[in-house]
Amino acid sequence: MSTSAWIMGGVLLASLGAEVAWAQAQGATGGIYTCVDKNGRRLTADRPIPECLDREQRELSPSGITRRQIGPSLTEHERTAQEAQRRKEAEERARVVEERRRERVLVARYPDKATHDVERAAAIQLVDDVTSTAEKRVEELKAERKKFDVELEFYKKDPTKAPMVLRRRIAENDDSMGEQQRFIAGQDQEKRRVHARFDTELAQLRKLWDAQRLPAAATSSSESTTAPAASR
Repeated sequence: MSTSAWIMGGVLLASLGAEVAWAQAQGATGGIYTCVDKNGRRLTADRPIPECLDREQRELSPSGITRRQIGPSLTEHERTAQEAQRRKEAEERARVVEERRRERVLVARYPDKATHDVERAAAIQLVDDVTSTAEKRVEELKAERKKFDVELEFYKKDPTKAPMVLRRRIAENDDSMGEQQRFIAGQDQEKRRVHARFDTELAQLRKLWDAQRLPAAATSSSESTTAPAASR
């Protein structure tokens, strides 16, 4: 055999050895899967184990360290239920975050009861002002109706002979009076709603104010306890 043939053979053997070593290295980095099946048997494989699809499997590194936990695999119905539960939990977390934000805004707006009472009074006064305007309009309509009634005296024996214009004005006056009275009644309901809203806020604020005072009281108590000890 010539020298060149020996050299070529050596190169091929070296290349083959490198490929084998590379393949072994790739295999060494692969995971090892292990689980305990429904019969209590410990199973091990180099890929996810079909017998344990309904239970948890562990993927281990070649050194035996757990890389991750897998499964169990879920049915379509189970996945749907799980996703619904996740959405529900996410919505609940978002609700709690939003509630805490609103509480912070509420306490910042009303740091004490006096501030809250002032705003309640202002809201009620606004309703009273609107109601007062409607009541003034009612008085105007009553005065207007008295004039119409005076004119109608001429036709009290036969009201049907009253001029159409007069009868139309009386009808319009009655409609306007009814509208204003309904509006005033609505404002009474609005005042009750305003009071109910502020009552609900006040009940919530009392709890928030108390919660703020507790840490402050605890800090004050701790400082008063440590002060004598420091003096000694």
